[in-house]
Amino acid sequence: MGANKTTLEDLYREILVAIGEDPGREGLVRTPHRVAEAIRFLTSGYREDPNKLINEACFTQETDSMIIVKDIELYSLCEHHMLPFYGRCHIGYIADGIVFGVSKLARLVDMYARRLQIQERLTEQIAHVVMKAIRAKGVGVMIEAHHLCMMMRGVQKQNSMLVTSSLLGVFRNSHATRQEFMTLLGRPRS
Repeated sequence: MGANKTTLEDLYREILVAIGEDPGREGLVRTPHRVAEAIRFLTSGYREDPNKLINEACFTQETDSMIIVKDIELYSLCEHHMLPFYGRCHIGYIADGIVFGVSKLARLVDMYARRLQIQERLTEQIAHVVMKAIRAKGVGVMIEAHHLCMMMRGVQKQNSMLVTSSLLGVFRNSHATRQEFMTLLGRPRS
């Protein structure tokens, strides 16, 4: 871990030189260290295992009701520009005798978001791990996010938001289930 941190610091020092800055300048002396620490945190999802994260967080509960956790904040880095995207994730599922500890859903979102990502993949990864972990009858995941790569550069559209969804099992096959999910998220009926 120490060598990796030093390597990251060296690379960020080189970046400062490459953009025309002086890494010895007072305000930048500790910047390579701080950025290395930040990037290690922002990519910590690579060093986590979803199976270990979920371990002991699934509980037997006879229910066939829809369970939803809304407005899970997420922060990630887009893999194309390594700029942040941020927003909210909503997860719904219909259990088949096993339910998640509620905080584990938020931790799963963080684990996958703390990797270089595209929002479409992030949405799918969360849905599939929830479906597999508890053998749910169905899962719905929706992410709404703002992408700084669209806001700070390129098209520079400040109010744009990307919305992605992944629907598995009964969420995909049943219009009524899909509609209930959207209604509970506060979305208009289609």
